[in-house]
Amino acid sequence: MMSTSVGTGFRRLDLMHITPLDLHGLLLVELDVHGDERGFFVERFNLDEFKAAGLPTDFVQDNHSRSRPGVVRGLHYQHTPAQGKLVGVTRGRIFDVVLDIRPDSTTFGQTFTTELSDMNGRLLWVPPGFAHGFAVLDDSPADLLYKVDAPYNPDGEGGISWNDPDVGIEWPVSDPIVSARDRDLPTLAEFGLGPGDPQDPRD
Repeated sequence: MMSTSVGTGFRRLDLMHITPLDLHGLLLVELDVHGDERGFFVERFNLDEFKAAGLPTDFVQDNHSRSRPGVVRGLHYQHTPAQGKLVGVTRGRIFDVVLDIRPDSTTFGQTFTTELSDMNGRLLWVPPGFAHGFAVLDDSPADLLYKVDAPYNPDGEGGISWNDPDVGIEWPVSDPIVSARDRDLPTLAEFGLGPGDPQDPRD
């Protein structure tokens, strides 16, 4: 935990707690949410705090998506240019999933899951070399707000099937809404074998 001085005689409270996860490079960022009867306030990005914590700061784009209840998106990644993302939720709740697709990783094929919501103050740093997806929980839409460290390139993206039985993600959605594109994504066993697909998404 960190605190920094701002001005004279004023001391900032801790803004975040960072937990390195078992999938190397993946970081859970827990923000300090200040709430009362009116609502809440939270700092989602602070340059000095991110630098001090060793988090990336050279973001080039903010993306905002909204998904209906029951929607499942993913599992997506971008290999050219390799892209990392800082994922958070500003409305609703999601079941968030990350899959290690680094061929030389000792945790290749393993997943991490967590709940991200507009109230729990969690962000997830997903570096290059991982595929990411999520399912919307509850009966209201969910808004994702995420920062990326490389610009979007539609010719440089790929994905892994959301329901690959070998990956075995237990999605908490009984009747998922999945796009036609995501239904046609390859399995992990097929990963890197298709035309134009890289062997390593970090290249």
